[in-house]
Amino acid sequence: MNVAKIGTILYAVVIAVFGINHFMNAQMMADYVVPKSMPGPGVVWVYVTGTALVLAAISIIIGKKTQLACYLLALMLIVFVLTLHLPKLMGGDQMAMGSVLKDTAMAAGALIIGGNSKS
Repeated sequence: MNVAKIGTILYAVVIAVFGINHFMNAQMMADYVVPKSMPGPGVVWVYVTGTALVLAAISIIIGKKTQLACYLLALMLIVFVLTLHLPKLMGGDQMAMGSVLKDTAMAAGALIIGGNSKS
């Protein structure tokens, strides 16, 4: 196993942990991140996001539809940056900077993995 494959698996494990965290802390996350303008109960969106993260991680690990999964994951993360984290940062919440940087870096990783994937 080469270094790039190890890095890809580590990346997928982190994504999976984030997804599982969505299920374990759904209500707290819904109160924090889901905009009030989103339709339906906020916790549903946390579960949808958690599911997307876990499915992307599985796709990356098993090597099936990896490119599509990574590109969709990157898109979701950039949407989070633009709609959730940047507005908080621009509103004066300096703690949001960590989320902006984390999700941007994770999106970049997904683009790199997706761009190098043949499946």
